[in-house]
Amino acid sequence: MPCAPCCAPVNKPKDRTRRASSLRAILALAGLACALPLPARAEDSADQAAIRAALRQWTEDFNAHRADKVCDLFEKDVVADIRETDAPQTFDLVCERLKRAVGNERRTYSYSPDIKEILVFGDAAVVRLVWTLTISGGPEGDVTSVETGMDLFRRQPDGSWKIMRWMSYD
Repeated sequence: MPCAPCCAPVNKPKDRTRRASSLRAILALAGLACALPLPARAEDSADQAAIRAALRQWTEDFNAHRADKVCDLFEKDVVADIRETDAPQTFDLVCERLKRAVGNERRTYSYSPDIKEILVFGDAAVVRLVWTLTISGGPEGDVTSVETGMDLFRRQPDGSWKIMRWMSYD
């Protein structure tokens, strides 16, 4: 899931606790991947296609400044581990920042995803991706940020996929 200057606070953590927390999250995801059966090797399964479509829709909604839609990709109990933040971010914090970004009248934020891999394990999926964010309209001109991320999706009762956890770092 994306996160960039529009989503992250200005202060940067300087202690080892934050790094240790991030390492624990990475190890937990690795442990989850090892405990689950290997995903099917189909070129593009229906689940992978549905997750790609959800990410495309989110990108379209964000880039079109649809504030009423930018939170639709996330479960209500989402936890985001984002660079430059002291604590994991909740649904309310993430949505507030995303809505503020799309409502900014002085700057334009535009995302573009590069999906590297989607692994589906039953009702869970891991997506490894890189987001490119371009910020236009600021005094410094266009600024581009590249953020590597990993999203953990869960299939919803209606069959759609939403992000339940994500990590994002530049």
